[in-house]
Amino acid sequence: MRPFRIKIKNRFAQAAKTLLLCSIALVPLSAFAWEYDSEAATTTQAVQLRTGAAFNKKWHNGLRLGISEEVRFDVYNSMVGPHFRKSYTTIDLGYKPIEYVKFDAGYTFRIIGADSTWSAAKKADVNEWMRHRVFFSVTGSYTFDYAKIYLRERAQLDMRTDSVNPLEKNKFNWVLRSRVGSEFIIPGKPVKPYLWVELINTLNAPEYQQKNGHQFISDVRTQAGIKWRVSRLSTLDFYYRFTYGYDRDINITKNKGKIELTEETLYQHSIGITYNLDW
Repeated sequence: MRPFRIKIKNRFAQAAKTLLLCSIALVPLSAFAWEYDSEAATTTQAVQLRTGAAFNKKWHNGLRLGISEEVRFDVYNSMVGPHFRKSYTTIDLGYKPIEYVKFDAGYTFRIIGADSTWSAAKKADVNEWMRHRVFFSVTGSYTFDYAKIYLRERAQLDMRTDSVNPLEKNKFNWVLRSRVGSEFIIPGKPVKPYLWVELINTLNAPEYQQKNGHQFISDVRTQAGIKWRVSRLSTLDFYYRFTYGYDRDINITKNKGKIELTEETLYQHSIGITYNLDW
């Protein structure tokens, strides 16, 4: 019986060793988080109005060319007060080779609005308020009798021309935007309700900005609206959007080299209207 007992003990030891290694591998990621010299947190509540227009030219071979403009105003902002927030000028090209899949690529020129914290020098520097963005997306969709569901994955690159510390933030910032949504058809009515939810995940956040040593979800957005076709070519889009934003602002002081972290949380309510012309 002794050899059998030894064999059992050896198997038990191997199992215990394997369990210990697995336990080490599953240690909470927070154990490997960065240590900061100081940590703070801010919360911003905002109410925003948006308005815009989009013009789309479609061809029978599945190509589409779009040009759009959107402006945003914070009518309430608990941190910096009401102000012009941003403007977006976008040109994009779409291609739908088959009924269920389409591809889009485009460029957006963004202008960042000055708020009460901006200095005169910052307002005068064009690199502080000018931004460039390029994107590429793939959308899969399926239409039922009275509804269409879709999933869109968009890779987005934001580029800035001002001087930044690469340990604090990126000059070229990649994110992945994942959106799932649905549109509903009401027979005999010129209106089309819709709903979508989107997650934005960082892809190349600097090491000190990462959460527990990893990339993180920076935004959760949901939007509900109604598209109203007022004529054969024109549509008005009325919508409400709620945004939960999370950011990790890093400041590395020049004198002592201390690393300061501020966790920034945003709760934003947006009401908007967009005019669409399709021909």
